[in-house]
Amino acid sequence: MDRILLINLVYIVAAVLFIIGLKMLTSQEHARRGNLISSAGMFLAVVITLIGGEIIAFHWIIIGVIAGGIIGGFAARFVKMTQMPEMVALFNGFGGIASLLVGWGAYHSGSERDLFTMTTTFLAVLIGGVTFTGSMTAWGKLSGAVTGKPVLFRGQMIVNGILFVIILLSGALFLMTPWADYSFFAVLVVCSLILGVMAVIPIGGADMPVVISLLNSYSGIAACAAGFAIGNNILIVSGALVGASGLILTNVMCKAMNRSLGNVLFGGFGAVKEVKKAAGGRGEVKPVSAQDAYYILEAAESVVFVPGYGMAVAQAQHALRELGEILEENGAEVRYAIHPVAGRMPGHMNVLLAEADVPYEKLIEMDEINRSIASVDVCVVVGANDVVNPAAREDRNSSIYGMPIINADAAHTVIVLKRSLSPGFAGIDNPLFIKPNTRMLFGDAKSSIETLTAEFKQT
Repeated sequence: MDRILLINLVYIVAAVLFIIGLKMLTSQEHARRGNLISSAGMFLAVVITLIGGEIIAFHWIIIGVIAGGIIGGFAARFVKMTQMPEMVALFNGFGGIASLLVGWGAYHSGSERDLFTMTTTFLAVLIGGVTFTGSMTAWGKLSGAVTGKPVLFRGQMIVNGILFVIILLSGALFLMTPWADYSFFAVLVVCSLILGVMAVIPIGGADMPVVISLLNSYSGIAACAAGFAIGNNILIVSGALVGASGLILTNVMCKAMNRSLGNVLFGGFGAVKEVKKAAGGRGEVKPVSAQDAYYILEAAESVVFVPGYGMAVAQAQHALRELGEILEENGAEVRYAIHPVAGRMPGHMNVLLAEADVPYEKLIEMDEINRSIASVDVCVVVGANDVVNPAAREDRNSSIYGMPIINADAAHTVIVLKRSLSPGFAGIDNPLFIKPNTRMLFGDAKSSIETLTAEFKQT
C-alpha cells in the first residue's frame, strides 16, 4: 500500500476516534471511556506520523516522551482537584506554545513559501503566542501569583491598538517578503506574546471560566493553523474540533452570565476599588448551629445542594455526597443545582461531583432547578456566592445585575455554608445572607457537612 495513503487512512481512523470520544464526554457515565478512546486516537496519529515522517533524530523524541510522561504522571498523582483550573490554563498555554514552535519550525525548514502556507504560519505563530502568554496570565490569576482583579491603566486600549497595528504591519511585510528580513518574523513573535498578556490582565477573576474556555478554543485554532502550515491533516482536524467546541462552550457561558464576549474581554468586570453594598444591605444575619441545621434537614422532604468554589477549596465533595445519601435514606429527594459558571473553570462543579461519584442524573441545570425551587424544602448553598446572589435580579446598580442565577432564596429554607460574610469575586455583598428564610452555618464546609452527617448517624 502507498505510504501516503496508509498515513491518511490511519488519520481518518484517529479523527473518528476523536469525534466518538468527544461525544462520550457529554455523559458522566461514559466520560472516562471517551477520554481513553480519544487518547487512543492521538496515539495512533503520533505513531503513524513518526513512522511515515522523515525523523532526523529519534533520541530527542524519546527524551520528550519520557519527560512528558514523568510530568504528566506527577500532575495526575499530586495536583489537587482544587488546582484543576490552573492545570487547564497551563495545558492551554502548552498547546499554544507548541503551535507557535511548529509554525516557527515550518518557517525555518519549509521549502514552500506560497502565500497560503505563509499565512497559516503567521496565524499559528500569532494565535499560539497569544494563547501561551494569555494562559500563563490566567494561571497566575487563578493561582494567586497575579492579582485576580482586573489590571487597568490609562490609555490601555490605545496601547493595545498600537500593538495590534504593529502585528498587522509586521505580518503583512512578512507575507510579502518571507525571505527578506527575519526581523519581521521576530517582531511578530514578540508582539504576539505581549498581546496575550495585555488581553487577559484586564479581565477579573470572576470571568476566568469564560477566559479558560476561550483560550482553549484559541489553542485549537492555533493547532489547526499549524496543521495547514505543515500539511498535516490530523492536526487540522483535531485543532478544528478543539477550536469549535471551545467557542461553543464560551458562547454558552457568556449566555449564562447574560453578557457578551466583548463585555467579558473589554469590560474590566470586577474592577471595584471597594466592596459595594447590594440593595437591601440592611438586615440581620441569622446564624444556625449544626444541630439546628440537622433538625431542619431531618424534617425535609426535598433538598437541593448548590455547590460553589468554597466546596472546591474545602474539598467537601465527598462529604457532600455522603450527606446526600443519608438524606435519601431518610426519605428526602436530593438534587444538585449546577450554575454554568460556578467555580473557576468550565464544568468545575461537575468535575468535583463526578470525582465524588455523585450520580450524573442528580445534577440539575440552572434553568431546570429554577422552575421547581419554590417547592423545595431546604436549599443548601455550599460555598457559592455570586451565582446565588439576588442582587442580580433586584439591584439595577449591581455589577452583576441581569446575570442569571440559581434562585436559592425562593426555597422554603436556605442554609448557607460559608466561612464568613466576605463577598465573592464580583466584590459585592450578598443580600441572600439576610433574607428571612436564610440561616448561616459558619465554618469550613467540609467540617460543617461532616458534623451534620455525624448528627444523622447518632440517631
